[in-house]
Amino acid sequence: MSFPPFPPDYRASGVLLHVTSLPSAYGIGDLGAAALGWIDRLSEAGQSWWQVLPLGPTGYGDSPYQPLSSFAGNGLLMSPDGLIEDELLRVSDCEGWSFSSDVVDYDAVASFKHRLLETAWTNFHAGARPDLRAAYAQFCQSHSHWLEDYALFRALKSRHRGAHYLEWPAELTRRAPGALAQARRELASPIDQVRFAQFLLFRQGARLQQHAQARGVRLIGDLPFFVSPDSSDVWANPELFLLDEHRRPRVVAGVPPDHFSADGQLWGNPVYDWDALRRTGYRWWVDRLRALLAHVDVIRLDHFRAFAAAWHVPAGAPTAQTGRWVPGPGAEFFSTVQKELGALPFIAEDLGLITPDVYDLRDHFRMPGTRVLQFAFDGHADNPYLPSNYVANTVVCTGTHDNPPTREWYEELPDDQRRNFWSCLERSGGDRREATPALMSLAWSSIAALAIAPLQDVLGLGREARMNVPGRAKGNWRWRGTEQMLTGPAFEWLRELTTTSNRSAGRPNTFSAEVTR
Repeated sequence: MSFPPFPPDYRASGVLLHVTSLPSAYGIGDLGAAALGWIDRLSEAGQSWWQVLPLGPTGYGDSPYQPLSSFAGNGLLMSPDGLIEDELLRVSDCEGWSFSSDVVDYDAVASFKHRLLETAWTNFHAGARPDLRAAYAQFCQSHSHWLEDYALFRALKSRHRGAHYLEWPAELTRRAPGALAQARRELASPIDQVRFAQFLLFRQGARLQQHAQARGVRLIGDLPFFVSPDSSDVWANPELFLLDEHRRPRVVAGVPPDHFSADGQLWGNPVYDWDALRRTGYRWWVDRLRALLAHVDVIRLDHFRAFAAAWHVPAGAPTAQTGRWVPGPGAEFFSTVQKELGALPFIAEDLGLITPDVYDLRDHFRMPGTRVLQFAFDGHADNPYLPSNYVANTVVCTGTHDNPPTREWYEELPDDQRRNFWSCLERSGGDRREATPALMSLAWSSIAALAIAPLQDVLGLGREARMNVPGRAKGNWRWRGTEQMLTGPAFEWLRELTTTSNRSAGRPNTFSAEVTR
């Protein structure tokens, strides 16, 4: 049995904001001054937690849930100002570019950041900052178990103009030793550049983490359950996935038909060979969790239900209707992880089609579950998202990255659910301007140990600030806040709400036992 994440008297709150949404002059939020300032803003507003989305390098659709690696960081989050401070760039290297302040243009940002990293590597290779050489060598050595494959993967992907690794020459797809050795020789410089970029990114991340600790703010990271089909994870570890002789998935991930979708959802991710993982003591998964815990304090386990059972769809099926439930690793997995890490600092994202075995697994290890208030007002007294049905060991959020901002949600809410919403607040009604603060107040006043709201709700924003529309292939993950948004009365109101809800005295240091890293 694990250490209980939330003591009985624990009450705290925080804000969900992905790093990419922070303001900066460089087209995308990064790990620099704006992130440090954001932590200060959270602390001043009485918040104990900052929740972010996955931090890995993005691939298809710029989605943080389709990372190119479970271990690497997203190079687009590199702070150019930090590289200037480190004397690896000059101010002039960052000039001559213009970016939108309220949306991310990923293609433009990628071109800009790639050029900067090339310049920083050239300067370092030519002798700049010789005092960093020992730290860089140590970084490469201590992270070699994933970094070598990832660096080669990215260099090969660049050589083949971004093509899926299954479209590379067959000897590279199947990782023939001679072909890999030749590629390492031919691509030595770009491989070194990828390593160096990760070193710089991890260095900036460590500074941010130290600042958060000093300000009493803890970090909630996010781990996608599945990995991208076009990732260094699958390319370098094909034996851990259910693949055919050509390295193509035999089955893919999804969810079955429900009242939201008659066809279900076909995600297309390869699924794990849990028998193979079990024989290794779940080593790759343990390493994956440990790697993220080096940067955050607690992990939100996305699609937690798949640890109990996942929906497997035959590869090539046109919809998810033909899938079947296949058992996951269950309690044995978490017992192994607890033995390896010393604790289970996890939040279970137990949303969607949930069966009793999922709740049993969550409760056996006393992991807090997740409750989304926007789902609560269908009129059924047993709705698990209603605050009256919570247990204390719960994380409540007004919405997630997949939900509309509460203002948009309320504007589209059917009349009967609007009445249920206001009735839950013991009010006869209200207007749309009152809906967002009312929903946040309901979350903060609940018995849930931790209450979270997206920044969009703190600011009372609407559809213009939506982060992701599930099922939409393009246009997601682009929203950014501005510097003006991060100042003003909204944070004073948040502090007052947190104080009156008795959440400003949270003791985040009791959230989890020490994790072996």
